[in-house]
Amino acid sequence: MTKPAFFPGFDGLMTLSRREGVDIRPTLLRVLTDLYVQANAHSADEERQFIELTSRLIDEVDDATRAAVRARLAIYPGTPAEVLRKLGVKPAGSDSGVSPAREIPVSVPSAAPPARRPSEAELRLASNLAMQPKDAAEINEMFSRASASERALILHNLQETPLRAAARIPAARAKRAVETLEMAAFAEDVENFTLELGETLILPWRVATQVVNDPGGEPLACAARAMDMPSAVFQRVLLFLKPEMGSSVHTVYRLARLYDRLSERSALVMLAAWRGSTMAATRAKFRSGLYEDERNRARAASTERRPAALQPGSGIVKRTGSEG
Repeated sequence: MTKPAFFPGFDGLMTLSRREGVDIRPTLLRVLTDLYVQANAHSADEERQFIELTSRLIDEVDDATRAAVRARLAIYPGTPAEVLRKLGVKPAGSDSGVSPAREIPVSVPSAAPPARRPSEAELRLASNLAMQPKDAAEINEMFSRASASERALILHNLQETPLRAAARIPAARAKRAVETLEMAAFAEDVENFTLELGETLILPWRVATQVVNDPGGEPLACAARAMDMPSAVFQRVLLFLKPEMGSSVHTVYRLARLYDRLSERSALVMLAAWRGSTMAATRAKFRSGLYEDERNRARAASTERRPAALQPGSGIVKRTGSEG
């Protein structure tokens, strides 16, 4: 499939969507739609890519996702006519006087009561698809390459992904960690701040350093939300931890607004992705080396010759000199 220019990490999600047992095509279609309607105009190549991708995804998603996408694209003036026809929406230039959109057929009878919206606990229990290390590495790489607006959309759509989130940090442990992190931020002690963050979230030093030193600040917001850090404490961390970040009013305001809208589940899914990507990197580092070591060891053992066995009595040293 052609790689869209307006979303450089989309190919990784498409690879993940084709894996058996993991269906995130609804999330892909929502992210693609949100990115497309953000711009006022698109080039011919972007429009062609959008038509190609959405035409394949529209037929493979559920009715709720299709209805949400149709509502967004029906009011967007730059939606291609082919996509509107795919969604059952009348183009703006049509002369027909019928309603601009047809009703999406549903399988339940019309007399049945509307379906109850599942609670947050039910959604959490229904999300039992374990995240494989390779999938976690792809999500982590896509998130690190994305821009600020794309990261916000990814975090928003992670709330509805079927991937299993990491376990919630115990409240007592998270409370102690928040107090330690706030004191480290006041002292501008980035090293101890990173150490406490990694120990609380069970992350290696390399990943914790990347989370703290990310120039955008979105990974730090996810880490703080995973520990249920109060919003006021997070704002103080932004102001005092790093002078280059705290001196930018736009950056502090943007991250504070993102933190208030960020859900706990999205943060825990990103935490699971960080942990899974660490496992993928460890396997890639050691698996091939161990395999070659075993081959070399077996090869050396086969070529090495053992000394011939001694015959009985051959080990006796004959004495010389006078007898008696």
